[in-house]
Order: sequence, then C-alpha cells, then structure tokens
Amino acid sequence: MDRPLALILDFGSQYTMLIARRIRELGVYSEILPCNVGLDRIRAMKPKCVILSGGPSSVFDEGAPSIDPALFDIGVPILGICYGEQLMAHLLGGKVEKAAEREYGPAKITVHKNKHILARFDADESTDVWMSHGDRVIDLPPGFEVIATSAHSPFAAVANEARQLYGVQFHPEVHHSPRGKDVLAAFLFDVAKMSADWGAGAFVDEAIAKIRAQVGNGRAICGLSGGVDSSVAAVLCHRALGGRLTCVFVDNGVLRKGERDQVERVFREQFSLDLRVIDASDRFLKELHGVTDPEAKRKVIGRVFIEVFDEVAHTIEGVTHLVQGTLYPDVIESVSFKGPSAVIKSHHNVGGLPERMKLSLVEPLRELFKDEVRAVGEAMGLPREVLWRHPFPGPGLAIRCLGEQSKHRLDVLRGADAIVEEELRSNGLYDSVWQCFAVLLPVRSVGVMGDERTYDECIAIRAVTSVDGMTADWARLPWDVLAKMSSRIINEVRGVNRVVYDVSSKPPATIEWE
Repeated sequence: MDRPLALILDFGSQYTMLIARRIRELGVYSEILPCNVGLDRIRAMKPKCVILSGGPSSVFDEGAPSIDPALFDIGVPILGICYGEQLMAHLLGGKVEKAAEREYGPAKITVHKNKHILARFDADESTDVWMSHGDRVIDLPPGFEVIATSAHSPFAAVANEARQLYGVQFHPEVHHSPRGKDVLAAFLFDVAKMSADWGAGAFVDEAIAKIRAQVGNGRAICGLSGGVDSSVAAVLCHRALGGRLTCVFVDNGVLRKGERDQVERVFREQFSLDLRVIDASDRFLKELHGVTDPEAKRKVIGRVFIEVFDEVAHTIEGVTHLVQGTLYPDVIESVSFKGPSAVIKSHHNVGGLPERMKLSLVEPLRELFKDEVRAVGEAMGLPREVLWRHPFPGPGLAIRCLGEQSKHRLDVLRGADAIVEEELRSNGLYDSVWQCFAVLLPVRSVGVMGDERTYDECIAIRAVTSVDGMTADWARLPWDVLAKMSSRIINEVRGVNRVVYDVSSKPPATIEWE
C-alpha cells in the first residue's frame, strides 16, 4: 500500500538508522536505501522528500560514494546531512576543502535566518549541535544562502529555496543536538508539507491486509519463542489468518524459569492461538553434552531447532508460508551501503528453514524498529510482561551457563536468574535497566555454610543500562538490592556459595558473557 515516504540515502554513516528512527518518531514513514541505488528506483518509490545521510568518506576520496546529480531535479525537497551537504555542494558547483581544524564533538551554531529548515528557531539563536567532519564547504553553489554558522563551519546550514535543497553540517538526529528534531520537523512538515500519519494503529490494519493477500488460501507456521518480535508477529498473523496459523514453541531446555508456562498462558489462553508446545529439552541437552565453546553452542542449538521445527511442520497439512519476526534493522544490514555484517546471528530467527521446507516467508514486521514493534504489540493488547521483558539471547541460558551444559547446572542458573529478576521487579528497578541476569561460572571456591566447608560454584550478576544495546554501561544498582540478591541466591539455590557483580561496560566487554 502507498504511504507518504521520507527516503534516506545511506552513504555509510553510523547514524543512518538513527535518522530513520527520528523521522518515524515524528510520525512520518521513512525508509533507507544505499546511496548507489538507481535514480529510476527512487522515482518509482515516489518519495515526498529525500535525505542524504552523513558518512565517513571525503568527497575527494577515490571511489567516494556519490549520486546522479539529476537527483536534485526530481522535484522534491532534499536535505543533505554532513557528508550529504558536502556532496551536494561539490556536485552543484560549490567548493569543499579539508578543514584546517577537524570538528568532532559538541559545537554551537548561530541561526542567522530562521526560515526553511530553521523555521522553528529564533533569529540569532545559538544552539548546541554535534559535529563530525574533516571536510567543510567553503564556497556555496549558485542559488544557495547561509542560514546558520559555527566557529569552524561558515556554512553550518544552507538553503536553496528555489530548488528546495537544504544542507546542515551537523547531525540533527543525535541526542547531542537537542534541537535537532526541530530541524527535521521543519524539513518534513514546513518544507516538504508531509503529515504525521505513521503509527501503530494504521500499521496493524495495513499489515493484516498484506498478510491476507500474501498467504491467500494457504496456511502459515510460526516459530514462537515468547520474545517480543515473534510474539507480535504471531498475534498479527493470527488476526489476519485465524485458524490457518499454527505456532510452534520449542522447549529447548535452556529457557528461563516459567517461560514455557508464560507462553502457554498468554498465547493459548489469552489469544486462543493454535499453539503446539514441543518438549525437546532432553534432545537439546544431549546434543550440548560436552560442548563448551560459545559459537559451537549456538550452532548446535540452531541446528537442532531447525530439525525439531521441520519435523513438527511436516505433521501439519497444507503449510505454505513461514512467519518470521524480522525487523527493519535486519533488513538494513543486508542492503546498507557498507554491506552486510560479517556475521549474522541466524539463531535469532529460524535461518535455514525456508530452503529446507520450501516455504514462502511472511515477515510482517520487516518495516519496523523495536520500539515500533512494541507499540504495535500494545495496540493489539499484548501484555507488558511480554513486550517489555529484557532481551534474551537466541541460544538462551546455554551462553549464560559457562562451561559444560547439564540439567543440574542449568537448574542452578534458572533458580539464580529468577531471584535476580524477582528482586529487580520488587524494588521497582526492572524498567530502569536494559538487561539484568545471572551467569553461572565454571569456577568453584571454598565457602562455609553452617559449620561445614563448601566447594561450590559462583554466580555473576550482570546489569546494564543502554539505549539500543550497541553500547552499554554497568548499572549502579543499590547495594542493598545486590545484597538481597546475593543472600537469596546463596541460601535458596543449592550449589552456589559465592555471588559477584560485573562492573564492565560495553565496549570493551559485551553484554552477554559468551
């Protein structure tokens, strides 16, 4: 279905995805394409405006990313950000040079003309922005005027009203530019005349129609993990297909305490899904026996899941489609100007099944970011305990149970992890951290319980704060809460006599231990 589109061309900026998020937060639908996409493709998409992202290149680099200059004449407003502004100036007859002083970090711009993309500012207003560039524009192309400057950027914001071309040397999409959203809002609403009509409610109705059209009279199967993405995808497809959707939940033996019961309660009882629960825990643990390498664990779990899911799927007649909870960041990763990541974590979905089972993929969430998925889930009545549960890795507790996997060690970890979550919730801290969990270490230490010597294992508690999981800092949990967690774990979980707290950030550490 057609919808008003703000199209972002990616020149390799680390912030490209953030531009799309900020635009969507303003209620406008945005998509990202690599900058080397053909002009015919851009015209066919009929965007209402185009944004040129920043990027690490210099316009002087051999093979620097560029665009067809005819783009500037397609008749829609265009905003160049950082490298995008420099490229615009370079292609249209201006002059760009290596900056004598590279601007990286906080800076101030002064607004000289409060119009166009700066229409929501006062004249002569100064505002904080985030700069990140080694080149700068020193001579504007014909028809452009300066509307803002900074100490080292004489053309911090520029405009060509006649051609509806605009540029900013700073990054309005990052939170270090506190008025950046005003720049984007002015470009979208005041210049491009777009409407804020993108949201969860409209998406649900549109997605249901798309799913019905795609599946037709066929049947679909969905691997339901209980995580946010697969849960929202399952409920959305259930609304579209009703009894022609079958969900399969595989108990792989490395789930959190009570996870299987929660999935059955929510999706079978509350949403009346056709849910098949398969207890394959013994099979997984047998395959994991003796496996200690983290990547090897991932591969075992992924392979066995595919085998189990495939076996179940063949017991359901007439299956034509496979539902996956693919999100927009996964899609961007495969089409980014920078190219796909070297490693894709296929265990998060059911990688390998479409080829094996010859099913057509249904990916109803492939246009959404995680926060938008949660909003869609809320619109459909999914409980908060599902939508806002902390991220859980695809390989489950297997990569939090360091060393050898066994039912006993996993039960120890499950018990400790449940206590960590209970104390976090009871103290009103659950929503203030990105993730908090227990890790069972393959380390034994001497202790004393009662009057007896013990030689038991160690639990590490990991809690981090983050915005998107790309970077993270260790959470400063209150000492009394940590003390309660430690006391309960040692007293209630047999086999543990020591608890430690992880105070490392990401980077250099990762959030998970494996």
